[in-house]
Amino acid sequence: MHKRLAFIDTLRGIAVLAVLVQHVFEVILEKHPTGVYYGPLHDIFGYYMNFGRFGVVLFFFVSGFVIPFSFPDSATPVRDFTISRFFRLYPAYWTSIVVGLVSVQLLDSKSFPLGQIAANVTMLQTFVNVPNLWVFYWTLAIELLFYVGCTILFAMGLLNRRFTAVTIVVAAALVGTTAALFVESRAVSSVMEVGLNLSAMFLGKIIRDTVIGGKLRWTHVTVCTLLYAVFAATLSDRRFGGVYHENFFYSYSIGSAYISAALVFIGFAVFGERMAWRPMAFVGVISYSVYLMSPFAIVYVHRLVWFGDGPLGWSIFLVVILALSILVSWMTYTFIEKPSISFGQRFRSARRKPVVLEPVLSTQGAAE
Repeated sequence: MHKRLAFIDTLRGIAVLAVLVQHVFEVILEKHPTGVYYGPLHDIFGYYMNFGRFGVVLFFFVSGFVIPFSFPDSATPVRDFTISRFFRLYPAYWTSIVVGLVSVQLLDSKSFPLGQIAANVTMLQTFVNVPNLWVFYWTLAIELLFYVGCTILFAMGLLNRRFTAVTIVVAAALVGTTAALFVESRAVSSVMEVGLNLSAMFLGKIIRDTVIGGKLRWTHVTVCTLLYAVFAATLSDRRFGGVYHENFFYSYSIGSAYISAALVFIGFAVFGERMAWRPMAFVGVISYSVYLMSPFAIVYVHRLVWFGDGPLGWSIFLVVILALSILVSWMTYTFIEKPSISFGQRFRSARRKPVVLEPVLSTQGAAE
């Protein structure tokens, strides 16, 4: 039986718009005089909250809610899951690479080494220590790690065991918090940050197992969320604390982003479809494309037209970027993502029963 969840796509929409708004205001604050607005804006987007990280972590929670239940009931579930993920992620990602390379050539006459481009085409560049072509690609490495982890757990028969996700979140929080407190190493804190991101994903699964599966209780969610919050606050303080350099990444802003994402996701999960909003759910459907294309929309609009400094000009700048991002992303979703997903389904074995979860407005959602 299909369970269509519009609130999941609504969360995706909120997540990607939070990322977009953060990026827009970073451009405004870094590139333009903001006068008396500088302090308040920098406090909002850099000191107390990083909305970009909030949106990304919200995506991670959605992935944890969806991905572990995406293995089909077929003769070859791992193979079919892999095919589904490949055609879901790579064609739109490759389109983003092409758009980005053309853009930097047109606007800056800049090129990248062929080796860096080749590594980025595989989406495995982080794992071979090659820089991302664009910084926002970093989240895709976390997604791939989660997919691999889920695949291994599924193959071992552990993925949907009652306490697997609980054990992972609790262990990660205890180890990560201890390491953050007692090990002063940038490399270790980087590894712990990956662990924190994966913890958000498995916490999403715990919430799913509570509100839909009924395998867990709210006590499990509460304990795991508290441990996760302590982990997030401690690691953020150690990794991003110290002297505030107005660089949009500070312990308060990063820690609050992780904790706020958890609270927002739990709130939506509790109220379910009552939290769904169709316009935002539409943005959620195309959110993967919005995430990949909006940074280039920001660059083009900023370079080619400016609407003046001050609240009115900034508001117009934001609205134009939002409209252009949604338009371009709807096109890439319609002409790249959907056909690719449909094409990939030809290579999958027949299901014996439908997938448990599908977003309400599409056969695939942005972080699914």
